[in-house]
Amino acid sequence: MTKATATAVIVGGGLNALGIVRSLAERNVPMILVCSGSGPAWNSRYPRHHVVRETEGEALIAALKSIAASLPARPVLFLTEEKSVTSVSERRQELVSDYLITLPDQLTLANLMHKEGFQKLAIDCGSPVPAAVRLQTERDLERLRELRFPCVLKPAFKHYGYGDRFKKAYVVASAAEAAARYREIAPVLADLVVQEWIEGADSEIYFCLQYVTADQRPAASFVGRKLRSWPPRIGGTASCIAAPECHDELSDMTSLFFRQVGFVGMGSMEYKRDCRDGRFYMVEPTVGRTDFQEEVATVNGVNIPFAAYCAETGASLPPGQYRQPPKIWRDPIVDRWSAEEQGSAGALPAADVVDAYWRATDPMPWCVLTWERVRARCQTLLTGRR
Repeated sequence: MTKATATAVIVGGGLNALGIVRSLAERNVPMILVCSGSGPAWNSRYPRHHVVRETEGEALIAALKSIAASLPARPVLFLTEEKSVTSVSERRQELVSDYLITLPDQLTLANLMHKEGFQKLAIDCGSPVPAAVRLQTERDLERLRELRFPCVLKPAFKHYGYGDRFKKAYVVASAAEAAARYREIAPVLADLVVQEWIEGADSEIYFCLQYVTADQRPAASFVGRKLRSWPPRIGGTASCIAAPECHDELSDMTSLFFRQVGFVGMGSMEYKRDCRDGRFYMVEPTVGRTDFQEEVATVNGVNIPFAAYCAETGASLPPGQYRQPPKIWRDPIVDRWSAEEQGSAGALPAADVVDAYWRATDPMPWCVLTWERVRARCQTLLTGRR
């Protein structure tokens, strides 16, 4: 039995997980996908499948133990959802003998996953972050006077009940508007953050994706930038591209911050460049899991999931070098929505586009997506005729 035979166990079924699956498939890594039995990653031909009721809590931990017991070598664990990260971190003592995964200590991870916790760490480290206040009760609304508006209001941590009812974030023009929005959201989630808005288009949002070894060395680092978000200005990535021209600056800033706070494992940092002064400001980290657009690094020459796999199994790290010209990675549906809303203001640069769903060698994620869209359209038409 050799380290090279280790299986990768990937938790989650979304585009994030599909990016890991395809990145590892390039290197013929055996894989097991753990999810609820739906999603684009589930439709990929590459991994074996393991259905779970939930990708968190006892259901996930029990499934992971069962999978590990069935394998001849310790598998490498990849997480793609915050709820999975929380569950694995809290139960890590039960999993460390079964899985290869690098995580920071539980307190550091929890602080980085909470927006105020990150804010405090960044300020203590002297990192550039926009001013922010935390709102937990009505009394905290008085602190809004400390901020310069416009601001962005968003949940202090990933909350699925919030996500079911509200936008990822809201741009608010005044303290009064922020207070009104807080009162609307508080019955569902009372823990929110209001952060000063950084002026700039979606294309001024950059990110640095990394995998940091247990001795705090980046095994791989990649810098990219968003092109379009959905919803525009405040949403998640709709399309993005490599940004090698900013690699040195943002990779160094990210590595320094991660060293200062003791972060190790899979993570990333989002930045926004202020169009008023040209400075980069840290917006928020993603820790313990891969980023939604992780595959943009792979299609541009830096295979971070495979670098993580090699680091965990003790294999030689693969070379990572930006390919030229850079390629665009896009989620076709939300990118189209963003383009339609923004018009010419959101035009993409001239570059090859990689569809997040379509691959000639792995067509089913795209085929299922297309079938679901056709079926939904037919149902809409039929309903309209009644």
